Amino acid sequence: MIHILAYYLFTPIADPLAEMYKHKNFIKDLDIKCRVYISGEGINGQMSASPEDGEKYIQWLKSDPRFEKVVFKFHSYPEHVFPRQTVKCKEQIVAMDEPVDISLTGEHVAPSLWKEMLETRDENTVVLDVRNDYEWKVGHFEGAELPDLEMFREFPEFARKFKESRDPKETKVMMYCTGGIRCELYSALLKKEGFQIVFQLDGGVINYGLQEGQDLWRGKLFVFDDRMAVPISDEDAEIISTCIHCEEKSDVYYNCANMDCNELFLSCPACAEKLKGCCSDHCQTQPRVRPYESAERPKPFRRAHEYGNVGVSCCVKPSSGS
Repeated sequence: MIHILAYYLFTPIADPLAEMYKHKNFIKDLDIKCRVYISGEGINGQMSASPEDGEKYIQWLKSDPRFEKVVFKFHSYPEHVFPRQTVKCKEQIVAMDEPVDISLTGEHVAPSLWKEMLETRDENTVVLDVRNDYEWKVGHFEGAELPDLEMFREFPEFARKFKESRDPKETKVMMYCTGGIRCELYSALLKKEGFQIVFQLDGGVINYGLQEGQDLWRGKLFVFDDRMAVPISDEDAEIISTCIHCEEKSDVYYNCANMDCNELFLSCPACAEKLKGCCSDHCQTQPRVRPYESAERPKPFRRAHEYGNVGVSCCVKPSSGS
């Protein structure tokens, strides 16, 4: 089995470029596939690795005093869930385009207390899903408010509008995301906007599933790797999302086969077959359409050059996050 690792840490990194090359050099000969982003504000990583090499990386990273407090979340899977080793420098490890004071971050709530708070919340408490709409469609906490956001950068504007509909002094906000990193910034932003009582799920939904299972969670969890949608625990997960074409229950994601669209969408197998992997009849008739290959769980699209003379370089819509 392969170990799937998710982690992040906000910590000053004086020379992100040097740190990037240091990472690349250490993992180049290890059985590791990853997506690691490094900036002056910290590190954000997702990784699939053999158990032995994953442990080597953990020990190596924690041997650096800057990263000794990194917390890793673990899952297992039969194969690698990333196509290659990707380590990059970024200006922001969460793309929000608005500076916030990280010291304002909301109060971290352990999964057991989060569950209790969900069960006892009152009318002044808002459970806020701060993920993108394509993420919460496949799964979310019961009773959560689900903002219609397509990308991380839209959250600042949402926060300002949220303040118009809720009393910042009286409203209790329970915020959650996939692995916790977005809440570090988004909770600080809400407090910057005047919200005084802000909680965030420690370790995100990943940690909640590991600790509390499916209780009070509906559906699956969208993840930014080849698995796309996974149960948050070992229990069977209900399907709450539907095919965009026929509205049959489905939690299977596709990238539109039209390379000039590449939209990420949910489809049942029958409609995917009928439209040859396209999101619409229009896309099916376009000049640059990738060959359709039937699969129970399609992997996100990577590079058009894999399809011979069909191609240009394209990427799956969601590229990072936790």
